[in-house]
Amino acid sequence: MTKIDIFSGFLGAGKTTLIKKLLQEAFAGEQVVLIENEFGEIGIDGGFLKEAGIEIREMNSGCICCSLVGDFGTALREVIDTYHPDRVLIEPSGVGKLSDVIKAVEQVTGEPEIAFNSAVTVVDASKCKMYMRNFGEFFNNQIQYAGTIVLSRTDKVGEEKAAQAVELIRQVNETSPVVTTPAAMLEGKKLLEIIEGVKPLAQTMMEEEACPVCGGHHHHGHDEDCGCHDHAHEHHHQEHDGDCGCHDHEHHHHHHHHHADEVFTSWGRETVKSYTKEEMESILHTLGESQDYGTVLRAKGMVAGKDGQWIYFDMVPGEADIRGGAAEYTGRLCVIGSGLHEEELEKLFGLK
Repeated sequence: MTKIDIFSGFLGAGKTTLIKKLLQEAFAGEQVVLIENEFGEIGIDGGFLKEAGIEIREMNSGCICCSLVGDFGTALREVIDTYHPDRVLIEPSGVGKLSDVIKAVEQVTGEPEIAFNSAVTVVDASKCKMYMRNFGEFFNNQIQYAGTIVLSRTDKVGEEKAAQAVELIRQVNETSPVVTTPAAMLEGKKLLEIIEGVKPLAQTMMEEEACPVCGGHHHHGHDEDCGCHDHAHEHHHQEHDGDCGCHDHEHHHHHHHHHADEVFTSWGRETVKSYTKEEMESILHTLGESQDYGTVLRAKGMVAGKDGQWIYFDMVPGEADIRGGAAEYTGRLCVIGSGLHEEELEKLFGLK
């Protein structure tokens, strides 16, 4: 099976640097071919990547997303037949539409041995607003159709401008992961994990936490020994079995086998904001002690530390675990409970 990955980016966004990092740290041991398309006559990036021993097929006669679309399928099949690669990386011109490149790839991925794996767009945080204003049709298209968006130069522009760039990106693409941590801080394998599909933090927690108060991790429903099963009646607030300990504040259980997302609600945010360990300890203490935020059953996340290290936290009322961890693609916060007050949570975490 040959995987096809597209790496788009408007002009000098930094996509070649990202590709090189993945080649060195994530694709080691794989047979990789790079299909590169420069808008001009000279493929500058080609020499840069050849130094890493990467097989390159440059197509300088035009843009993949316009004049070469008709020939692209033939060229791609030729590459696969010649090199039998595990992976083909396509780096299209920085001034084209990602949707056209994806369309061209999809014309040849109907074959069993070829799979369209991912589409990544690299966005320069320092130029996002300017590009969106001046080149909206092309720039926005690259953001809209990306499965993952990597924000480059976040270490140069500061938290406020990086947050503004994320806000602009979210106006065009509401769902795809936005990597705000400088790529140099992330391992290549972590980047690949994000690109190939990362679950939202709330989804991961919901899968773990069907019944957090009665202890234990229940996936997609309650275990038989949970004590929450009662086949003869509906469960109402304060009408639970005495051994259950699972207080359901807002939900009537019409079925004995229920999903966590049917029982609880969640609040989650991605953020470039950094914190100190002391700030996070204070936030979690407040979250566990105050009723101003709704009924909080659990909070979890990972954020950048102001000292350059990353802070991971996991909290249930009365107990919080704060520890160091590897850099994540962006800061992520999630709170699970019932009757959550979202505006108050945003204020508590300093997001507004």
